[in-house]
Amino acid sequence: MAHTLLIVDDSASMRQMVSFTLKDAGYDVISATNGKDALTKLDSGKIAMVITDLNMPEMDGIELIKQLRGKPGFKFTPIVMLTTESQDSKKLAGKQAGASGWIVKPFKPDQLLDTVKKFVK
Repeated sequence: MAHTLLIVDDSASMRQMVSFTLKDAGYDVISATNGKDALTKLDSGKIAMVITDLNMPEMDGIELIKQLRGKPGFKFTPIVMLTTESQDSKKLAGKQAGASGWIVKPFKPDQLLDTVKKFVK
């Protein structure tokens, strides 16, 4: 059975690119347009990993991570930020919120898959 990953990004093209890369590697993918949307999609089965953008309308990635870490089923779920932000202060904020990793856009498909494979076995 394939692992299900939740992709959260306000850019339709980015969601599509990440989804294509992951589906091509055999993962199931659920997409959300922002943090609020992501929270509504959590009941659709066991999510093995969350990949989220930082800057999104309604609820950004940091707030999403905080909310997910507050839920018993997501205390230890890997959450990776996939964002254009590379400042140490942003990375520190992500880490303090509970991010498991950080990938800077633009990304290479192999880089994304290597990161996923580190967390999802």
